[in-house]
Amino acid sequence: MQSIRVNKPGDASALRLEETGSPGPGSGQVLVRNTAAGVNFIDVYYRNGTYPAEAPFTPGQEGAGVVEAVGEGVTAFAPGARVAYATQLGAYAEYTVVPEDKLIPVPDGVELADAAAVALQGIAAHYLTHETHPVAEGETVVVLAAAGGLGRLLTQLSAARGATVVAVASTPDKQRIAREAGARHTIGYEDFDASVRELTDGRGARVVYDSVGAATYLSSLRSLGRRGTLALCGLSSGPVPPLDVELLRGGGSLFLTRPTMKDHVYDAETLRATGGAVFEQVAAGALTPRVHAALPLAEAAEAHRLLESRATTGKLLLTV
Repeated sequence: MQSIRVNKPGDASALRLEETGSPGPGSGQVLVRNTAAGVNFIDVYYRNGTYPAEAPFTPGQEGAGVVEAVGEGVTAFAPGARVAYATQLGAYAEYTVVPEDKLIPVPDGVELADAAAVALQGIAAHYLTHETHPVAEGETVVVLAAAGGLGRLLTQLSAARGATVVAVASTPDKQRIAREAGARHTIGYEDFDASVRELTDGRGARVVYDSVGAATYLSSLRSLGRRGTLALCGLSSGPVPPLDVELLRGGGSLFLTRPTMKDHVYDAETLRATGGAVFEQVAAGALTPRVHAALPLAEAAEAHRLLESRATTGKLLLTV
């Protein structure tokens, strides 16, 4: 089969298309014939060595496809079932072996490409707006990178819960996309904390979802009102340096969290409940994934270059 391999951490050129042996499912495992794989910044972190992985490896955490075969003891899925997964390394390939407890059924009303576009980021957006900080009606929510894959979903879910969303995006076109997703206000990155203060009559936001990281976290903290929460949900500009906790006291008894999926979606039951809720919203039209581009598997390096350029609006997919 064909798969993308990383033999040594590096830039996008480290992604190489190779012929590898076809895998088979072991006990408790399922072989998925992938239709599409989602491209996410976590893939960049694995590729460049920010997150360690034993090389050589096949990157990709998110995919959707059809069950090809099942291993001994698998009871929840059978060949032909439509499935998605969001936390299994190895999605950039024609086939991926996935533990049964990491698979989510995809309902008939959801296209497999759409499932691949929202499996990881949709689940993340759901727990960020329902658990990390349960967004409430009337709150002011700030979303950075609001036209990107995660940001757009955060905007849609926060607006659906009755919040006033302030979307931060770098260009007029990206701001338009954020407004179409439900943002009440759209602003650029320059002095965005001052803009948030002005829009809220000085009160500040209840929560800021910051997926940018190093370049923005101080402005995000300054955007918060009393006892507000900064949820650092990505590091696209680099990791945040060690923080002086007195900034939290001086900013108004603020909360800071760096949420991860493994601490919110920690077993098969929570994964399928959260994933099922996301797919229900997709089927109902409440969540509408926006695919910036769907590239062939062989163009994985180009997909990473596009993602790192921050020129994309919406999701990047690799089609298999």
